[in-house]
Amino acid sequence: MSLRHFPVRDSNGSLVELLRTELRGLPVIAVSNREPYIHRRNGGEIECIRPASGLTVALDPIMRASGGTWIAHGSGDADRAAVDSRCHVAVPPEKPRYTLRRVWLDAETEDRYYNGLANEGLWPLCHIAFHRPVFRLSDWEAYREANAIFADAVLQEARGGPALIFIQDYHLGLLPAMLKAKNPNLTVAQFWHIPWPNREVVRAFPWKEELLAGLLGNDLLGFHLPYHCGNFLDTVDRGLEARVDSEHSEVFRGGHRTQVRPFPISIDFDRHTEEAAGADVDRLMTQWRAELGGCSHLGIGIDRADYTKGIPDRLRAIDRLLATCPEYVGKLVFLQVAVPSRTRIDGYQSLNNEIQAITDDINQRWSIGGWRPIHLCRRHLPQSELMALHRLARFCVVSSLHDGMNLVAKEFVASRNDEDGVLVLSSFTGAARELTSAVLVNPFSADQIADAIGRSLTMAAQERKVRMQCLRKAVRNNTVYDWGASIIRSLADAGSFTGAAYEAESLGMVSGI
Repeated sequence: MSLRHFPVRDSNGSLVELLRTELRGLPVIAVSNREPYIHRRNGGEIECIRPASGLTVALDPIMRASGGTWIAHGSGDADRAAVDSRCHVAVPPEKPRYTLRRVWLDAETEDRYYNGLANEGLWPLCHIAFHRPVFRLSDWEAYREANAIFADAVLQEARGGPALIFIQDYHLGLLPAMLKAKNPNLTVAQFWHIPWPNREVVRAFPWKEELLAGLLGNDLLGFHLPYHCGNFLDTVDRGLEARVDSEHSEVFRGGHRTQVRPFPISIDFDRHTEEAAGADVDRLMTQWRAELGGCSHLGIGIDRADYTKGIPDRLRAIDRLLATCPEYVGKLVFLQVAVPSRTRIDGYQSLNNEIQAITDDINQRWSIGGWRPIHLCRRHLPQSELMALHRLARFCVVSSLHDGMNLVAKEFVASRNDEDGVLVLSSFTGAARELTSAVLVNPFSADQIADAIGRSLTMAAQERKVRMQCLRKAVRNNTVYDWGASIIRSLADAGSFTGAAYEAESLGMVSGI
C-alpha cells in the first residue's frame, strides 16, 4: 500500500488545544457517506487512495487532530479485505492518526439512497440550477434504511456512552434523530455542505416533515452562510410544530434545542501553499506547458461534471470572447477539467454529452493548425497536478450556478505564491462572500463571463497583485482549522457536551433502528 502522508498542520495549535480542553476525552465520531480513504485492487496488489472530495479533504485534518473514528460507506473493491473483524482500518496507512469504520450497503439500497433520493432528489432541490428533482417513494425508503444502517454503526462505536458525533452532509438527514432516540447522551452536530433553499422550494419535497424532524435531532446544525440558516429556520417555522427563535438562531422542539449556525468551510492554507511551491509541482508545470503547446494565455476550470457548475455557459463564454476579441485566436487556451461524476444518472450522462458537443463545436470553428482553444480533461487529477495548473493559469473560472461554498476557488488562491493570476468567481457561490477581490460574475450570462475573462487578460500586473494579496489574506484568515474550532466552540458555549435528556417520542423518528 502507498499513500503520501500529509501531517496535521494547525499553525497556532488552537484546534488541537481546543479539542483537548473542551472535549476532555470525549470520543469524536465523524459520519459521512463518502470515505476519506479507499482501498482498491491494482493488479495483484491493494492500494490506498484519497478520493476527489472537498468534504473529505476538509474533514481529514480535523480527524487527524482528534484521533477519533470516521464512519463511512465502504465503496472500494478491496475495502472489505483491508478491514479487521470490526470493519476497522487505521488511516492514513503510512502513519495512522485515526480509525476508519466502514459500513456496507447492498447495491440496490446504495443506488436508491445515493443516486436516487440524495442526488436526483435533494441535490437538485437544494441547488437553484433549474434542474427538476425526482422523488420516488422507494428511494426515500432506501434513504431511511441507509440512515438506519449508519445509526447502528455509530451506536456500536459510541458503546452506550457520551460521544461527539459529527455528521456530514445531505445524505444523512435522518441520522441525528435516530441517534438521539437511542442514546440521548450523544452530542450530535451536523454540517450541511450544500445550500438550503427557501421554504417554497422545500414545499416540493414529499417527506419534508420527516426530514426536518431528523435534522432537529442535532444539537448543532451548520450551514455555510447565514442566508442558508435563515432559510432553514423559516422552513421549520412554516412547516413543523416547533418554536423558532430567529433572534438567537435556535429551534426548540419536544424539549430539545437545536442551534443553527453559519460556518464557512475552508482549506488548510499553509499545507496547500507549501506543497504548491514544491519541486514536484515545478516539474508538473513543465509537463503541462509541453502538453498545452506553450500557449501565451492559459485559463482553467476545475470541476466535477455536474450541472450546478455552469460548465456549458463557461465554454460558450470562450466562444464569445474569441468572436469579439480575435487577437486571442491562436494564443488563448482554456483547459476544462471535468471529472466524471454520478454517471449512472441520466441527467449527468446528458451533461457530459453536452460538454463534449460544445467543445467540439468551438474547436471546429476556431482551431488553426495545431492550436485549439478548448482542451477537455475528463479524468481525476491528483492535487499536485491541479496545483501546477493553478500556478500556470492567467485566470481561473469558477462559474457555479449555485454552490454552498466551492473550495476550488480557495485552492487556486492558496496555490498562487507569486501573488498573480485572476479569479473569475460566480456571485452565487458561498466563496463569493469571502473572496470579494475576485472578478465576480453572473454565471447565467455567457456574455458577462466573457467580459470578465477579457478583463482578466488585460488587467495590469499591479491590480492582479493587489487582488491576489487580498484573496490570499481572506483564505489564510479562515482555514479548515478555524472552521472546526468554531463548531467545537459553539457546542461548548451552549453546554452541549452535558448529555442532556432528550424526548425521542417528539421526533417521530424512532423506527428503523
